[in-house]
Amino acid sequence: MLPYKLMQDLKQSLQIALSHALTKLELSDANEIDIPIQDVPDNKPGDYGSPVAFGLAKALRKNPAAIAQDILAKLELPAGIAKAEAVGPYINFFVDNTAFIKTVLASDLRLPRQEKKFIVEHTSINPNKEAHVGHLRNIALGDAIARILKAAGNTVEIQNYIDDTGRQAAETLFAIDYFKAKYEGSPKYDHWLGELYVNLQKAKEKDGEVIEAGVRRVMHRLELGELRKEIAEIVRALLQTSYDLGVEYDLLVWESDVVASGFLAQGLAILKNSDFVSKPTEGKYAGALIMDVSEFIPGLEESNVVLLRSDGNAVYVAKDIGYHYWKAGMFEGLKFEKFDMQPSGKALYTSSPDGELHPDGQTFAHADDVVNVIDARQSHPQTIVKTALRLSDHNRGHDLHHLAYEVVTLEGQAMSGRKGITLAIDDVIAEAKERSKAVIQDKNPDIANIDTVARQVGVGALRFGMLKSESKRIIDFRWEQALSLQGDSAPYIQYAHARASKILRDAAEQTIDYAKADFSKIGDLETKLAQVIAKLPDAIILAARDFAPHIIAQYALDLATAWNSYYNHKDEQGRPDTRIFQSETGLKEARLELVAKVKETLAKSLDLLGIEAPEEM
Repeated sequence: MLPYKLMQDLKQSLQIALSHALTKLELSDANEIDIPIQDVPDNKPGDYGSPVAFGLAKALRKNPAAIAQDILAKLELPAGIAKAEAVGPYINFFVDNTAFIKTVLASDLRLPRQEKKFIVEHTSINPNKEAHVGHLRNIALGDAIARILKAAGNTVEIQNYIDDTGRQAAETLFAIDYFKAKYEGSPKYDHWLGELYVNLQKAKEKDGEVIEAGVRRVMHRLELGELRKEIAEIVRALLQTSYDLGVEYDLLVWESDVVASGFLAQGLAILKNSDFVSKPTEGKYAGALIMDVSEFIPGLEESNVVLLRSDGNAVYVAKDIGYHYWKAGMFEGLKFEKFDMQPSGKALYTSSPDGELHPDGQTFAHADDVVNVIDARQSHPQTIVKTALRLSDHNRGHDLHHLAYEVVTLEGQAMSGRKGITLAIDDVIAEAKERSKAVIQDKNPDIANIDTVARQVGVGALRFGMLKSESKRIIDFRWEQALSLQGDSAPYIQYAHARASKILRDAAEQTIDYAKADFSKIGDLETKLAQVIAKLPDAIILAARDFAPHIIAQYALDLATAWNSYYNHKDEQGRPDTRIFQSETGLKEARLELVAKVKETLAKSLDLLGIEAPEEM
């Protein structure tokens, strides 16, 4: 696609042409008309084209080819576009190679600032045992979409919900006492707890009543906040796994703090003002507080959602609605304090009964939109919460986006924490590093900092494996596919980046006068490569709009492929014709600047996925 600024300039030129042409055609304001601009197929003339005339044909009752001619007659082209012509109903544009590449090289890949704040909630692993590869998909998706939303110009707050009052956490803590276990420093703390948790499930077969009574006692203590330090130690162990993946957060929100906050009562008070919420006096819902969602979720067999049962007890979704009203800034209720300093040096905050409303000047929540990364099985309750946001009379256009993902199976087998059928993320990371190191040593035995590069490549392969497919597709985790260093993988993209880095290092050892760059000497090969570079902002916009990191993954693959094709290109006689250091003066310098832009763009696209870009491989 066109560079962002050139795209805006061309659309503005088309709007001006439309305003002149359509006055004659008696159509309303051209600013209201959508003007799509697309890549032109390889077998058609031009580089970019607009089918805008198609969209006007019905309203004008006129042949779209004639409309295209009318628009073309009034069109003044912006700098970077050499000419335009009507190809039937399309208006096709031919770029000025020199001006186009200069525009691409000058672009900083940033998008305009948006006046919108997103909260992205992801990870949210029960603090009872180590994280497994099923959690890896959640973590990778959440971190990537947060990065993409930031790149699209939004303010983003990343939250990690800690269910410190749940049964699973209680069972793990009880298992320590039940087995009279003492931690000796190995294995990693959450792995040690995971073994105890699995053993407790087995012990229930013979000692179920004793275990049940003990777990209930622990759950009561958790609700009172008496075991917060013990849960915090588990959380720190889980956070280390995230840090090893290159993932960080802004805020931990604890379930016990949410329960104590009064969010439920405040949320229900807001809902009761809605015309869609009622308390029937007769029938099967007599005495219950219900919400009619039929207008928002058509086709349900039962459109009434119970919020409060007739006995006064709230269902879980009612609690979740109150929590999301807090996320949207409809009321306060939590205090915060610093929990950890993350590897980047960024502070991680946590909700805390003893905290402050604005620690270090921070303001949490108050989001315009919320993105919850939760598996697809939670789609219905997420839709109920989304509906409640829309029903609120406090609503200022808040919305909830459920980034739903399908399960991850292990070599074709469904995973189960209770049965111990899992593969820990920590173990996967360790294996990925070792496999990557072996491959790198085989291809480049003299590489410096091999352990660092092996980590970058191994972790990158894992994350990319979780991001390259649409989130609603099931992933069957298999070692050979996840850690492949070839094909549609992160190492393929990373190697393309390393290749560009090597060229620039070689250039730095020479005396290169970049002032001699002559862009009039570049040709169609360079222009085609620049066209792929220019697509990144549009890929970011689309990925942010659809909450779809796989769009960025595919873009990165496309750019790596375009760069490799350029690097290996041969002329009609089969001779390499893109060798940079063999190029004539002027062309060499121009090509080096293009290589630098390739490197920058590959690194940016990888970073959007949370993947590092090695300088050498």
